Amino acid sequence: MIKHVEGSNDKHSVFLYTLSTCVWCKKTKQFLLDKGIKYSYIDVDLLEGAQQNKVMSEISAVNPQGGFPTILIDKVKTIVGYQPEAIKEILQ
Repeated sequence: MIKHVEGSNDKHSVFLYTLSTCVWCKKTKQFLLDKGIKYSYIDVDLLEGAQQNKVMSEISAVNPQGGFPTILIDKVKTIVGYQPEAIKEILQ
């Protein structure tokens, strides 16, 4: 269920936890695409049962509030919500 989006900027590992119906998630994906940033994502609402529970546990570990999108950069830095300036600052 993980989808990969190619980009010319692959200096960082960028992973998004998103919802398929979330406007802010779509804006974040488009922002990364426009900036040529390579990223992967998973639409959590399209998962079911144990698989969804597992992913929600992963999100809770980096974002206890559970908001979307949850962006994990280099497996250590978390950004929650649509924050293009914060994303640009980290990914320069």
